[in-house]
Amino acid sequence: MTARTGRKGPTRDEGNTMTDLRRIPDERYTARLDACRGSIAEHGMAALLIGVGPDLRYLAGWVGEPMERITLLVVPREGDVSFVVPRLEAEKAAATPIVRSGAATVVPFGETEDAAATVARLLTGSGASGQSPSRGAAFRGPIGVSDRLWAMHVLQLAAAMPERRLESAGPAMRDLRQVKDADEVELLRLAAQAADRTMDTISAGPLVGRTEADVSREIRQRLIDEGHDLAEFAIVGSGPNGASPHHDAGERVIEAGDPVVLDIGGSRAGYVSDTTRTIFVAGEQGLEPEPEFLRVYDLVREAQSAGTIAVIPGIPAETVDASARSVIDGAGYGDHFTHRTGHGIGLEVHEDPYIVAGNSAPLRQGMAFSVEPGIYLPGRWGVRLENIVVCGADGPDTLNESSLDLRAVRG
Repeated sequence: MTARTGRKGPTRDEGNTMTDLRRIPDERYTARLDACRGSIAEHGMAALLIGVGPDLRYLAGWVGEPMERITLLVVPREGDVSFVVPRLEAEKAAATPIVRSGAATVVPFGETEDAAATVARLLTGSGASGQSPSRGAAFRGPIGVSDRLWAMHVLQLAAAMPERRLESAGPAMRDLRQVKDADEVELLRLAAQAADRTMDTISAGPLVGRTEADVSREIRQRLIDEGHDLAEFAIVGSGPNGASPHHDAGERVIEAGDPVVLDIGGSRAGYVSDTTRTIFVAGEQGLEPEPEFLRVYDLVREAQSAGTIAVIPGIPAETVDASARSVIDGAGYGDHFTHRTGHGIGLEVHEDPYIVAGNSAPLRQGMAFSVEPGIYLPGRWGVRLENIVVCGADGPDTLNESSLDLRAVRG
């Protein structure tokens, strides 16, 4: 697809307004719940138990942190959907789109009540007070438990339902979440563009004389200023630290002559940004990169382009990895490309589909993922370039607009 250009990025105030306006419509949650029931049946399960995390945000619009008090959306294959929450959060649960629409009912529990027993009664039909057992109890298949649910809660649920088999809800939820609708793609695009503006500002300098940690702090603040709700990571790998793909920004002082790997991202209206650029710090004296660095940079850029161009509905996900990797392998640097080519992105920074050898699942229109090949030479430097790409009807839709040209930072 033709790259989108010429779109003016919002200012901070405009960005916040767009965050308010660009959201998932309430009626979408009801449709997602219907699709979830279909996935439950397709996977032969009786119900899903969805705890706090991205799955719960996807199905219910609930934003929160996991804690010692269990929070569960109980979704049977058929019958009533219950939102089991601590009583102190009942009002918050009642304000979620899935409850406001009437698609789910809040079931609060008090501090001294056994929440796991309440869930068991809802599913097995032994009769919680004021609640009817779900018709899903008639299905004797396994019960899916969301992957992010704490082990302490899983163990409590297992003890409360010893006759039921608990399995991962991951396969059922993966089928729903890995294909993004138009609203989700637009939210990912806005997040990507906000990260692009941050990257462009940081890449303009000044960098010489600053520690990696100081630059990382600035990146995080600028992501927030650009409308992100959370700045989740800001990798700054200067000089030899760039050869560690997930380097923690430290106290190394950036010097003229350093290549620097910048990998940044966070969440904006719930949807995540993630982009990487490698820049060269020329300093005031205008130092030039060594020839091998330029050769490697060009290889990584070619590999990133090859992986992106390969994206089209129907091809196996591993084909994108192979397309990028073959460029680097062919130039003799294959042993220095030490990770997969990409990962899915959405409500999480790493989710399905994974762009890696062995993943033969076909790409589908609406899948969003990174394409981020890299070459890392220990003790010297590394190069990685990353864009977020959506599989469109006719090919790739690249969400990031920041230039892939090598930038030389003077200051």
